[in-house]
Amino acid sequence: MSHTLQRSNGHPEPEVIVNYSDGCAYSKSKFEEGLRIIFADKPAKPAKTHSNIKKEDVDLIVSELEIPRAQAEKALLDNGGDLVKTLKALITP
Repeated sequence: MSHTLQRSNGHPEPEVIVNYSDGCAYSKSKFEEGLRIIFADKPAKPAKTHSNIKKEDVDLIVSELEIPRAQAEKALLDNGGDLVKTLKALITP
């Protein structure tokens, strides 16, 4: 069995679009995710307060699921600050 994918933290390395001489790179998946967030056809919602979410919950979601902080905060807000419900919603297709 050939291991062609390099692994980091148990996850396959992202497909790199461009490598720069200073060591920085753009990954295809993060680029596409950013575009989806920017160009989402969702109506603007009134700003919700972050008072019902915990910083520790946001940090856990960001580190474990490797998603942007804004997406983790939005998911927690959408699920009433319930960490278990939020995690289930994020991992269920």
